[in-house]
Amino acid sequence: MVARLAAWKMGSNNIAIVFGSVIHLHGVSREQFLGNTAWVRHEVRHVRQYREAGYWRFLWRYVRDWARYGYYNIPYEQDARRAEGNAGELEGVEIR
Repeated sequence: MVARLAAWKMGSNNIAIVFGSVIHLHGVSREQFLGNTAWVRHEVRHVRQYREAGYWRFLWRYVRDWARYGYYNIPYEQDARRAEGNAGELEGVEIR
């Protein structure tokens, strides 16, 4: 449900959105998502960001920065885009 709302807000058919340690998908199967390594790395980086900042602090900063800078320039998004090319990003990650 939350991913569907995010997809509507973003104007996208396929979306992944992270809350805490859970990656929610809309318009894409688990298999399709896991088959896109860069996308998985991006979303796993968001999971790490939540862990580093704390749940509510992450959400506050994300929304605040979206309002300030726009989606593309949110520092958390910039960091996650850099993680897409980081082969070590998935080390120690367990996908259930």
